[in-house]
Amino acid sequence: MIKYNLVCKNCNNCFDSWFSSSKEFEKLKKKKFVNCHNCNSVNIQKSIMAPNLKNTKKKDTTQLRDMKKINKQLIKNQEYIKKNFEYVGDKFAYEARLIHYSKKNKKKGIYGSANLSDIRELQEEGIKTEIIPWIKKNN
Repeated sequence: MIKYNLVCKNCNNCFDSWFSSSKEFEKLKKKKFVNCHNCNSVNIQKSIMAPNLKNTKKKDTTQLRDMKKINKQLIKNQEYIKKNFEYVGDKFAYEARLIHYSKKNKKKGIYGSANLSDIRELQEEGIKTEIIPWIKKNN
């Protein structure tokens, strides 16, 4: 759909009208179906009009606000994990297997880093793991 600002050349009446395309406007004008609402004249021309642009600023600020909310929640989750779990660094896969196969009840769960192949292997062995995005506070 396209919106045109139209001007009647007889009475100088300005009005807007919607058309499916610019070709459609030309076709209707040629058949004299486009007329002035004021004087019923068919002597109508398109006037200069400003393009209708999307307001991207609103979308950008909404996305930025959502990202800030997500980051805030991630940092809150990280603080909880640091407080309630034991950090094992890059020995995560080894420590997870040790806990799983020794059947010992640890007082605290563990967290650390592991590559995707280690995570897949742990899951294949029946060891539950979760991947949590880890961000720095200043990001």
